[in-house]
Amino acid sequence: MSTATPSIELFGTNPYEGHPNLSETEAEVLWQYAKLSQNIKELIAETRRLSEAPDETLLKRLRALEVKMGLVLTLFKASVWAVINEQPVGDDSGAYTDTTADHSSL
Repeated sequence: MSTATPSIELFGTNPYEGHPNLSETEAEVLWQYAKLSQNIKELIAETRRLSEAPDETLLKRLRALEVKMGLVLTLFKASVWAVINEQPVGDDSGAYTDTTADHSSL
């Protein structure tokens, strides 16, 4: 018996419907809980499968993204450098003036 068959049966019909000890609401809540439990079991199985072996497709896509991000970073640095180089260079003759010394006595 495969694990997919109970899952399909569980999601198709409510196994708790018509139970003599359960109200309609209780049967519905139990069914929703059973479906949630099955989804969590499938999620756990899938995450275990992914953690055991890397997803080659995902790795290729992440590598392509890494290359693009490197290109974006390089272009950003070049743009910043261009903006810095476009700034006007100040007049070096008045860049520093010693106002504390009295040069008239020399």
